[in-house]
Amino acid sequence: MQANLNDSYFIDKARARASFGRAANTYDAAAILQKKVRDEMLNRLDLVKLNPHTILDAGCGTGIASHALQQRFEKSQVVSLDFALPMLQKTRSTGRNTSLLRQVKNLLGGVKQNLLCADIESLPLANASIGLAWSNLAIQWCNDLDAALQEFHRVLQPEGLLMFSTFGPDTLKELRLATTGQGGVTSVSRFIDMHDIGDALVRAGFSSPVLDVERFTLTYDDVKSVMRDLKSIGAHNATDGRARGLSGRGFLTKLEASYEQFRLGEKSDGGKLPATFEVVYGHAWRGQDKPKFDDGFSPVTFKPRNK
Repeated sequence: MQANLNDSYFIDKARARASFGRAANTYDAAAILQKKVRDEMLNRLDLVKLNPHTILDAGCGTGIASHALQQRFEKSQVVSLDFALPMLQKTRSTGRNTSLLRQVKNLLGGVKQNLLCADIESLPLANASIGLAWSNLAIQWCNDLDAALQEFHRVLQPEGLLMFSTFGPDTLKELRLATTGQGGVTSVSRFIDMHDIGDALVRAGFSSPVLDVERFTLTYDDVKSVMRDLKSIGAHNATDGRARGLSGRGFLTKLEASYEQFRLGEKSDGGKLPATFEVVYGHAWRGQDKPKFDDGFSPVTFKPRNK
C-alpha cells in the first residue's frame, strides 16, 4: 500500500517535518483529540499482559505518551522516535519537568531518555529489539503503510505487541468537501480504511490483528479556528497536490462560504462548524518465528483431530 511519487496525495516529508517542528511549542495546548486517543490507548493496555524490556514510541510528538509508558513500565527502556527534531527537544524538556522523586527513581533504576530522530518507514533499530511498539496518530504521515508495518514487525521481538492509532477516511470530511473543485488541488490527506489496514497487518506478518473505529466531532465558531487548530498541531497540508504559494483572500472567502453548509444550527443561535475525525485503533502480535530447515523451507505441523 504505497503512494506513487506521481500521486497528488504523496506526502512531502520535508514539509511535514518542518510543520511539526514549528508546532512543537503549541502542540500540547491544541492537541485535544490526540490526548483523548492517547488516554484511550493507555486504558487498553490494562487489558494486555506485557512486560517489555524496550518500548518504542513511534511518532512521539512532545513525549507525553513516552513518559506515561515509562511510568507504567518502570523497568523498561522507552525509545522516543520522531522525524521532527524540535519535537524530540520538547520530549527531553518534558522529561526534565517530571517530579524530583520520579527523576531519582529513574536514575537509581538506570532509566534514561532515549531520543531518536528518524522516520517510521525506516527504523534505525536492530531486528527483534522491541517488546512493545506504540504509535499514536502518526502512521497516517507514512507514504508506504506496508513498509511501516514491515518495519514494526522487523524490530518487534517474537510475541511483541504493536499498538497504534491512525486516522480513517472520514477524517476532516467537511474540509475535504468544502474545497472540492477549487482548482483541482488536494486540501486534505488521503486516509486509509480500517479494513485495508487490517490486510496490510496480515501482509506484514502480524497475527490476530484487532481493529475498531471511533468518531469524534470537534466544533468551532468559524473556519479560521479550524485552520488555526490544525496549524497549532503541525497538521498542515503536506500532499504533493496542494496549492503552491500563498492562498489569497478569495480562497478563504470561498472556503468559508462552502463550509457553512455543515454548520450545526443557525449561526445566530450559536450553531457551530463541525470537524469530523475518524480514529482507527489497532493492535496485533508478532508471532513466534517458525523454525526452518537448512534449505529455507518451514516445516508444517499436523495435529490429530479430536474425536
